[in-house]
Amino acid sequence: MKIAVIDIKGKDTGKKVDLSNDIFAIEPNEHAIYLDVKHHLANKRQGTHKAKERADITGSTRKIKKQKGTGTARAGSIKSPIFRGGGRVFGPRPRSYSFKLNKNTKRLARKSALSIAAKNNNIVVMENFNFDQPKTKEFKAVLKALKLDDKKSVFVMDGQNNNVYLSARNLSNVKIVTNSSLNTYGVMNASKVVFLQGALEEFEANLSK
Repeated sequence: MKIAVIDIKGKDTGKKVDLSNDIFAIEPNEHAIYLDVKHHLANKRQGTHKAKERADITGSTRKIKKQKGTGTARAGSIKSPIFRGGGRVFGPRPRSYSFKLNKNTKRLARKSALSIAAKNNNIVVMENFNFDQPKTKEFKAVLKALKLDDKKSVFVMDGQNNNVYLSARNLSNVKIVTNSSLNTYGVMNASKVVFLQGALEEFEANLSK
């Protein structure tokens, strides 16, 4: 699959690159995508939720009324869940939501997500570029040239573009990643995936291993 390379102003440079069919043109596996996205979101959960059960409530442990003769149900402690201020029954406890996902499944999910993006013409390849100093205004100009100023996008860099990263980190609809940290969730959550030419070569080499 051939795709045109554009410059920083969004214009065709006349050059083309070959996208690997083993990465950008496979039959998508939707279940693998689901598992990888679920795995990514689960790992982001803190799992620090905690509710006080009756053992955690501060209060007296004396029997609040006699066992029989009151005409109401027996009650042994003010900490009982049936009373206001009592402990919660089976409340949430701190836990980890992470689970194991095989590397081959993650690799298949990423290829599937990229194949869907390529099929929908949502893959963009740009010439390598960098800024002399961090300037959010300059990066906004790049987004405007690519018509991405009002869309979610992810830029895949080759790791030598620190000023570009600093220029874009305050923008809520843009994510800058290196070729080794692009994940399935990032691809599926973006309107466009923009590869720098140098990053694309490394990315294909890493994902083909």
